[in-house]
Amino acid sequence: MVNYRFLGNSGLKITEITYGNWLTHGSQVENDTAKACVRAALDAGITSFDTADVYANTKAESVLGEALKGERRQSLEIFTKVYWPTGPGGANDSGLSRKHIMESINGSLERLQTDYVDLYQAHRYDHDTPLEETMQAFADIVRQGKALYIGVSEWTADQIRAGHALAQDLGFQLISNQPQYSALWRVIEEEVVPTSKELGLSQIVWSPVAQGVLTGKYKPGAPAPAGSRATDEKGGARMIQRFLGNDELLERVQRLQPIADELGLSMAQLAVAWVLQNENVAAALIGASRPEQVAENVKASGVVIPPELLARIDDALGDSVVRDPAETAKNSPASR
Repeated sequence: MVNYRFLGNSGLKITEITYGNWLTHGSQVENDTAKACVRAALDAGITSFDTADVYANTKAESVLGEALKGERRQSLEIFTKVYWPTGPGGANDSGLSRKHIMESINGSLERLQTDYVDLYQAHRYDHDTPLEETMQAFADIVRQGKALYIGVSEWTADQIRAGHALAQDLGFQLISNQPQYSALWRVIEEEVVPTSKELGLSQIVWSPVAQGVLTGKYKPGAPAPAGSRATDEKGGARMIQRFLGNDELLERVQRLQPIADELGLSMAQLAVAWVLQNENVAAALIGASRPEQVAENVKASGVVIPPELLARIDDALGDSVVRDPAETAKNSPASR
C-alpha cells in the first residue's frame, strides 16, 4: 500500500504516490479505461487525485468525477487547478482574476461532483492580475468552504514568497507547489525548494519519469516505440521533445538500469522513488493509460535509495541534468 506524507505545514496527509489525469482522461484514453485506472489507484491505496480544469478542456475533471462517484468523500483528497484557458477562450476565460477564479471553482466542483476540493492550485503565475486580487479570491473560496487548502504550480521562489506573505495577511496559507521534477529536471532545487522549506510548502511533482524517458524505453539512435508518448500527437509528443533527439542523454539514462536492478526496481519505479527521496516532496504524480501501470508505479512508495546509489545516479546522468532555476519562470506566460 502507499505511504502518506503531510502536505506542507498543514495537517493534511496525502498519498506520496498521487494519481494525475493530465494527457489521459478525456483525450488519450477511453472513459472506461480511465475509470479502470482510477479503480486500480484506489485498490492500490491511492486516495489523492490531481486534475485541472484545462485538461482536455474540462473533460478530464468530468471523467475523474464520474470515476470517483460513490466513493466516501472524506476518504479522498481531490486537487484541481485554475489559470489556463477553458471554454471558448473568451477574454476572461483564463488567468487568475477574481472573475475567472470564482467562475472556475464553481465549474470544477460541478464537474467533479463534489461540494469542495481539498487543494485548489494556481496553475501558473498571472502577470496581468494584481497578486492581491488573486489571493483575496482564494481567501474567499477557502472561507466559503469550496477549497480547504490553496497551492500554486510552477511559481518561482520570489513569487511563492510574495504569495505566501499575502496569504498570511488574509488568514490562510499556501501549502504546496506543483513543479516539474525528475532526476533529469532539477531546476527547483536551488531556489524553490529552500524557499518552500522555509515557508512551509511541499512539492507535488509532475513528470517524475521525465515524460517516460527515465523508463529507458527510448534508445539512442532508435525510433520511438510504437504507442509510446513520443508518438502521441494529442500532446504527449510535444511535451517529450526536449529530452529526445539527444543520444548522449538517452545513453546516460541506460546507465541507470544496473542501479534499478540492484534495488529490485523497474526503471520507472526507480525514477519515482528518486523524487521521493527529497524530503520537501510530498507526492509524485503518476498517470496511466492502463490499470497495470498504476500497480507497478505504486511499488516506488516507501523505497529508500542509499546515498551511494544516489551518487551513482548523479554520476550516470552527469551534465545531462537541467538545473538552471531560471527555467521555472519560463513556464509562466508573460501575459494571458
